[in-house]
Formats: sequence, C-alpha cells, structure tokens
Amino acid sequence: MLFAAGFGTRMGHLTKDRPKPLVEVAGKPLIEHAMDLVRAVHPDRIVANAHYKADQIVKHFAGTEVRVNVELPDILDTGGGLKAALPMLESDVVFTMNTDAVWDGPNPLSLLQSVWTDDMQALLLCVPKSQVIGHTGSGDLDVSKDGYGSWGTETIYSGVQLIHTDCVSDTPENAFSLKSVWEKLESQDALRAITYPGRWCDVGHPGGIALAEKMLGFDHV
Repeated sequence: MLFAAGFGTRMGHLTKDRPKPLVEVAGKPLIEHAMDLVRAVHPDRIVANAHYKADQIVKHFAGTEVRVNVELPDILDTGGGLKAALPMLESDVVFTMNTDAVWDGPNPLSLLQSVWTDDMQALLLCVPKSQVIGHTGSGDLDVSKDGYGSWGTETIYSGVQLIHTDCVSDTPENAFSLKSVWEKLESQDALRAITYPGRWCDVGHPGGIALAEKMLGFDHV
C-alpha cells in the first residue's frame, strides 16, 4: 500500500501543479523510487491511494500492475486510506509505505519481511537519528533490544511497516491516522519495531530533494 493522497503542503510551490509523489528526485518521481523497492519483493498486489490531484496519480499508473484507490470526497488519512483499500489488497498482512523518502541501504521491505512472524500485529521500521537526513524533530520511537517500540526520541519512523489488516478493519471510523492504531498496540505492549542499518532521507520538503540527490550520488551534469 503506497500512500500518495496527501496535499504536500510542506513542498510549497512544487506541489501547486502536481501531487508530491510525482516530484522528481535524481531524475525520476518520488513514487518510482518507492516502486523500485516494492517491485523487488514481488508483492501479489500493489495499491496506491490518491486524493490531491488524483487524476495525475491515476494517469501515472495507467497500464501498470498498480491499482489506484481514489479517496473522494474527503481524504481519509493513513489509517482510513489503508482501510478503504483493503478490498483491493485482499490480504491479511500488508506493507504500507510513504512515498516521500529515499533510501540508501538494504531494501526496507525485505528487511521487515525477514523479521515478521505470525504473532505480530504491526512491525515498524525506524531509523536511528544519526542515519537520518533532511528530517527535523525530536524523534518518534525508542526500539528495545527485543524488538518492541515505545514512544520516545531515539529513532525516526521511516514510513514503512508491515501490519495485520485486522488492526484497521476493526476500527469504526472511516478517516483516522495509523498512529491511533499504534498507540493502542503500544499500550498493550504489542507494537513491534526494528531499526534500519542504512541511511534515509526525508523528501517531504523542498530542501530534501538536493539532500537526497547528494546521498544517492546523483550528478546533475
């Protein structure tokens, strides 16, 4: 599940004529950087949601294996977006992935896949702050040695997780954040998390583009 519905307000003028996932980094749209990672793990189904300038996301994926769930009339946030897409995903366990970051290191999806066990409800991939580029903030989670996540400041949530779909299908609201799901799991000591060994760049703001290209060693010339 690729999250591509947001308004991209932090991008300023760059998202006046396009949705944030179609902003280019190193010569290709952000969402295609995500798709490189997605296709490498060969999922049975790929779904993207869309709301802001949704027609461009639909056109971008026309003729591909990606199905687009357009959220109308209202945007549904991450939890609601995943819940609305469940009929398309047809799976008990799914990846979710934000589309405003670039990675330098092992495939984050493969990493989660290698750790996931059937007793898990949600497994979040977090990045130690020393390996984060272009992101400001105090941090999101602390990750224990035995693989549990709790609210803290040691790591940044990368925007990638594996999650059991029961976590959202049983939620009565239609529009809600995944954070509310994680809060419930954390209160039950059931929020799992691991750390990423590579680098991760936040491209949710204009300055992140140059930082990501530098991280990737992209030469404009």
